[in-house]
Amino acid sequence: MPELLIMDRVSAGYGDAVTLEQISLALHDGDSVALLGRNGVGKTTLLITLMGLTRIHGGSMRWRGSDLLSMQTFRRARAGIGWVPQERSVFASLTVEEHLTAAARPGGEWNVARVYATFPRLAERRRNMGNQLSGGEQQVLAIARALMANPSLLLLDEPMEGLAPLIVQEMIVVIRNLINNSGMAVILAEQHARLALSLTQKAIVLDRGRVVHIADSASLLRDPDTLQRLVAIS
Repeated sequence: MPELLIMDRVSAGYGDAVTLEQISLALHDGDSVALLGRNGVGKTTLLITLMGLTRIHGGSMRWRGSDLLSMQTFRRARAGIGWVPQERSVFASLTVEEHLTAAARPGGEWNVARVYATFPRLAERRRNMGNQLSGGEQQVLAIARALMANPSLLLLDEPMEGLAPLIVQEMIVVIRNLINNSGMAVILAEQHARLALSLTQKAIVLDRGRVVHIADSASLLRDPDTLQRLVAIS
């Protein structure tokens, strides 16, 4: 099966500062990856590098066989890379439905009707402005907005951060369904390592901007000593 995404020894950062070094990974359609590591090791930088928002200092990236480095951010979104940023980026002056229709890319499985069927809470709040939503509702909206572009790869940056425990449980169901049933590839950057591993097939651990461990998620979940050493979880 041909690769969806290939990163080959990519170094990237902000201005002259290099914060990712020699990153290599390959993804196929339907793959799911837990991107793990302590705070500040480069997880967010890796995701926004895939979106074209950092400076490349070396290496190559290819998307379905075509060069990705020369592709502008909006073209990456059109090509099938969906991004849910850590800060959610919900617009205060747009309604829920306007967020969805503004991001729509026709021709795929995801449309407003399917979003409302999948996320009934958004259907209830369709006429509410972005600043009238709770934190959990904003997170659901951010994911739904990304899905409206019908991506082949969904990048999730700390989707559980700051959510109440009950909302976290709802978010787990959403993400598990996307990973198991949508056919899209997913990269899940998450501080809650065991949770991320329980949802994904593969795991990549970063430290100081480098890949220090690659494993099947299930095998790493069964190895608490290694997991503790790599990500210092309790």
